[in-house]
Amino acid sequence: MTSEEDLKALRDDRGNKDASITRKQGMGTAEPVRAGGHSHPAPGGPFLIGENMTGGYGKGANILNGCTIAVERGQIAVIVGPNGAGKSTAMKATFGMLNLRGGAVRLDGEDITELAPQARVAKGMAFVPQTNNVFTSMTVEENLEMGAFLRRDDFSGTMEQVFDLFPILRTKRRQPAGELSGGQRQQVAVGRALMTQPKVLLLDEPTAGVSPIVMDELFDRIIEVARAGITILMVEQNARQALEIADIGYVLVQGANAHTGTGRELLTDPVVRRTFLGG
Repeated sequence: MTSEEDLKALRDDRGNKDASITRKQGMGTAEPVRAGGHSHPAPGGPFLIGENMTGGYGKGANILNGCTIAVERGQIAVIVGPNGAGKSTAMKATFGMLNLRGGAVRLDGEDITELAPQARVAKGMAFVPQTNNVFTSMTVEENLEMGAFLRRDDFSGTMEQVFDLFPILRTKRRQPAGELSGGQRQQVAVGRALMTQPKVLLLDEPTAGVSPIVMDELFDRIIEVARAGITILMVEQNARQALEIADIGYVLVQGANAHTGTGRELLTDPVVRRTFLGG
């Protein structure tokens, strides 16, 4: 058998064929995110900060224009703003999913600007995308196990904690994730991220497409996660409800900071209320 045939056989023998979170149309032609890089000490400052971030996707125009997002350990930070404001891009930039043309990202006393996303996971970051965030043909339990892929210790205790946080997942642990409701899938996605035992949990519109009752439940669980000492950075279209649980909030407009304050301050700011919260 030739080396090419050996490689094909290896690919065919990998077991699970689930491609439910891949892009069927391929990876596109955008400039790839840098593969490597190193972190270095950067003491002082907030627990997580993306400072003066400027950049966009590939070789396109800047989407972020010097915006700064910061959050302390155990806090909930919420990014809100109009469509196209760069909310998700700002969060993805903190996770290394685009190459910054200016600014820096620091986590827990280290400058991680040059690190690829997978290296940031090893540093304690976990990211939950808005859509296509579960392996649909795998069971709930298998999805959670995938979250512990990098761990070499016994993660059964963490899985029990996830089941305690989301009791419905314990009931449906043997059921394929593709058979769950939208809200239950979001619980699987968040649970899988928690299996990494992260320092920071990044959530991209976690309540998108769910009912108001499920939204309230998800926000309650997010509060519980923060109380356990995990830092939360969240992008959310349901701005009013998200700011109600936020320790710090950021309103972005055209990739730049327009308003910053505590959740309560932003909720009572007449300009923010009139412009972004519907009065």
